[in-house]
Amino acid sequence: MTVHPAAAQGYSARADIYAKGRPDYAPEVVDWLRDDLALGPGKTALDLGSGTGKFLPTLRATGASVIAVEPVDAMRARLMEQNPGIEAKVGSAEHIPLADASLDAVTCAQCFHWFANAEALAEIRRVLRPGGALGLIWNVRDERVPWVAALTKIVEPYSGTAPRFNRREWRGVFPADGFTPLVERHMHHHHTGSPERVIVDRMLSVSFIAALPQAEQDEIAEKIRALIAETPELAGKAQVSFPYRTAAFSCHRVA
Repeated sequence: MTVHPAAAQGYSARADIYAKGRPDYAPEVVDWLRDDLALGPGKTALDLGSGTGKFLPTLRATGASVIAVEPVDAMRARLMEQNPGIEAKVGSAEHIPLADASLDAVTCAQCFHWFANAEALAEIRRVLRPGGALGLIWNVRDERVPWVAALTKIVEPYSGTAPRFNRREWRGVFPADGFTPLVERHMHHHHTGSPERVIVDRMLSVSFIAALPQAEQDEIAEKIRALIAETPELAGKAQVSFPYRTAAFSCHRVA
């Protein structure tokens, strides 16, 4: 299976930072899963590209049975450590190790932009039952806040060819054969904790930053800490709140 180098290298090297620095999901996301994806007891969902399993507690809160598929070994190991008893499989969006029409829903949390192609969508359609749902969701840094926008300016020069949600190239595969049109929802929430965890670790977990040599990562971390020290609402605070917008999209397999 092919994984973009930024994801393969960055996520393998910094799975621990990803697990610590990335936010959880807003409580309203459970309502989205129940209302738009029809998940609940008796249903089976696949978390595709599950990473360290950040989305799994939210999926499980619906009462559905949950399977995880993750291609990066270090991420999958962390996922299994954090989610005892989870059925976690090696696979990718283009090669899902599950039977035809075996799932009620497939979710892609923070990851669809890595594999937004016709082959992946055909494979997702294969494993979905007729009428089954595809859910795409991203926690996106709220760059309307000036210090959040300043963080992006620090890391953006290193982005290279890495696919990004904000570049919106992933939208080019929709409308997709065999699926209904996308339905879009937006939510807002905050990730609260120490500046080191919710800001520094969060930015170091960005795939293309995590793939850099350690010396460059250290330089970026120092720039981020300097920004924190210069920002009145962050400086000297034991706890800060990092604002996020949650973008959620859903569609269904046409029978």
